Amino acid sequence: MIKGKTVVFKAENLQPVGAFKLRGAWHRLTALDGDSRARGVVAFSSGNHAQGIAWAARRLGIAATIVMPADAPASKREGTLALGAEIVDYDRATESREKIARRLAEARGATLVPSFDDPWVIEGQGSAGIEAAAQMAALGLPSPVHVVSPCGGGGLAAGLTLALPEARITVVEPEGWDDMRRSLEAGWIEPVGDNPPPTACDSLQTTRVSPLTFEVLARRGAEGVVVSEAEVAAAQRFAAERLRLVVEPGGAVALAALLAGKVTAADGMLVLLSGGNVDRAAYARILAG
Repeated sequence: MIKGKTVVFKAENLQPVGAFKLRGAWHRLTALDGDSRARGVVAFSSGNHAQGIAWAARRLGIAATIVMPADAPASKREGTLALGAEIVDYDRATESREKIARRLAEARGATLVPSFDDPWVIEGQGSAGIEAAAQMAALGLPSPVHVVSPCGGGGLAAGLTLALPEARITVVEPEGWDDMRRSLEAGWIEPVGDNPPPTACDSLQTTRVSPLTFEVLARRGAEGVVVSEAEVAAAQRFAAERLRLVVEPGGAVALAALLAGKVTAADGMLVLLSGGNVDRAAYARILAG
């Protein structure tokens, strides 16, 4: 119960790779034909999509190369390598991960698997909503009426929107990285401004949403809210103390919005906890308060 209302949390941090990204990765890679699988896949990610692709590729016998920022959390980098993927570093401040990944895919004849700008990936992420609705029904709860989702590129939020067409959708982003919120309010895509502030939400540092995800969310009248770094840290502590869950900063923004009153608790609300791949030292500091 949150403020007297029954709010449901979807704990995607408990996935085998610690995040919902496994859903879209598996859906996309299982659709590849034999020739495409033999040529491998290339993806770009700060860590969660990387691990989802690596996990799916390993089980399907596909070679995976991931373009990752050099400053990606060590836990996400180590997890990706442990799953057998090759990592190509880039500087997120001066280089384009999309261009690097595209060049690699073209040179190798590999399939490029974006982290959000892909219909298969979006559809796969939406399975979280289908599953949550079934779980809620099994508990005798109503179908989700309001979905609150973290948002980087918008793949998860767009997938949830398609999977739960009757539900209201709110996307949540960290301060200074709220390009989807501003885009939805403007009616056209607004990229992140120059010199965005540092954020612990590494998984949500997307500088420009895609037309695909924006169009899905805009057509459904989705709304956006912003949370501060302090609100995110408070949500991480709440998740640990009250829900007994380890949630990374980017995965905690929807919970942060709820706790901070940016969205109003309601019966039938579904809040996504999208990932739990924390940097251990940083997480210890957060818990210490």
